[in-house]
Amino acid sequence: MNLFSLLDQTAARHGDRGAVHLGEQQVHTWAQLRERALRIATTLHGLGPGARIAVASENRPEIIEVMFATWAAEAVLVPVNAKLHPREIEQILVDAGAALVFASPSIAAQLAPVTGVPIEILDGPQYRSRCTAAPAAAPRNTDPTCLAWLFYTSGTTGRSKGAMLSHRNLMAMTVAHLADFDSPDDHSSLVHGAPMSHGSGLYVAPYVARGARQVVPASGAFDPTEFLDLCATHPGCSAFLAPTMVARLVQTGRDRPAHLRTIVYGGGPMYVEDLKKAMAAFGPVFVQLYGQGEAPMTITGLRRADHLGEHGWAPDAVLGSVGYARSGVDVAVLDAGGRPAAVGEVGEIVCRGDVVMAGYWNNPAATEATLRDGWLRTGDMGSFDAAGNLTLRDRSKDVVISGGSNIYPREVEEVLLEHPDVVEAGVVGAPDPEWGEIVVAFIVGQAPPAELDALLLDRIARFKRPKRYLYLDELPKNSYGKVLKRELRARLD
Repeated sequence: MNLFSLLDQTAARHGDRGAVHLGEQQVHTWAQLRERALRIATTLHGLGPGARIAVASENRPEIIEVMFATWAAEAVLVPVNAKLHPREIEQILVDAGAALVFASPSIAAQLAPVTGVPIEILDGPQYRSRCTAAPAAAPRNTDPTCLAWLFYTSGTTGRSKGAMLSHRNLMAMTVAHLADFDSPDDHSSLVHGAPMSHGSGLYVAPYVARGARQVVPASGAFDPTEFLDLCATHPGCSAFLAPTMVARLVQTGRDRPAHLRTIVYGGGPMYVEDLKKAMAAFGPVFVQLYGQGEAPMTITGLRRADHLGEHGWAPDAVLGSVGYARSGVDVAVLDAGGRPAAVGEVGEIVCRGDVVMAGYWNNPAATEATLRDGWLRTGDMGSFDAAGNLTLRDRSKDVVISGGSNIYPREVEEVLLEHPDVVEAGVVGAPDPEWGEIVVAFIVGQAPPAELDALLLDRIARFKRPKRYLYLDELPKNSYGKVLKRELRARLD
């Protein structure tokens, strides 16, 4: 089983129909996309089976070409967040042992001085020459346990870890999405408003399986007006969006576009009042998912109908939950002793199923800590109600989720501590109506905010920089010397 078969079968059924669009302009039919992917695959075969092929780019149609070309060559796709700092991108490329990175022109210009991995500009002369090679044969005997996607997430240290996702994992995700959330066909569209390096890119597979066109915004990014315009133009539009993106759609004041059918929201907290505003603006088009890179897009969820009740919206307790277990996934909450928690009791969320990763790339210690007794330990805390709805209560890893992007406090703290006038630093997330959460740094020392900003911008991605700095005489600690983050959060009130 190889995910390229999804494109292979769709091209056979719908070869002359539009497959990929840039804005309103058609780029490929399904037959053209298949041929182009196989031509590129021919040039990748020399790297060997299992070679890691990285893509570092804003949203572009070429990402879809490279995705299926990589699988046709029985190689491994390594999508990289385009918002990362060049040093962070380099760390991923080195850890993955990438044989090649396809990059947009802007990112390629930043990477050239810092990495020894060969860099090729998407749609540059060398890339276009690959598209003239003789098409490779479609793969026929791929072991479904072979890696398909190396999804880089982060741990409590902030250092990226590569979740190993096989063809079987992503096929399980694909089937669960089609079973639970959406029913696209060849008169449907997937609009890539969110980054294709993450959730939006993962959803390429189920929509290709049903012949739904792939629509990449001409801007390569999320612009709410552009997104709504595309949903008024293309048929049967679906999209994956972070809660902050949904809020920006509501802020436009526009009505629901004629062809907007499904918005899957996830990747961060969606507050109940914000969800009600979104449903009031656009109607019952929303689907919620809870997942992780280690169980891509597939742990629990709420379908469109689950958002509705007898007299309008569903109760707040339902809307504030992350729903119930997805198709093909077992989900449990374990107490401190590792036993199933009682209804309403908070514990660690665990899950198992074909969607769960094989482990972390070249990181057996992290794999052993995360995959135990057949269960994925999510590190998230939650509780079930009597109806089986799961509510997230806290994140044991202290991750801050801002605008759908994970920000890990220790990573920011370590950079802050490089400043000679910072004695201690503690980073937490503060609720924010636009971003879900923003980063706040508590500082012991005399370093001015402008100098801290400059230091951070030289080390890590801009979106991880604190929005506020608060100065203390000392950070609150327990008897073991551990900083009490809950007390820092309390000081935000």
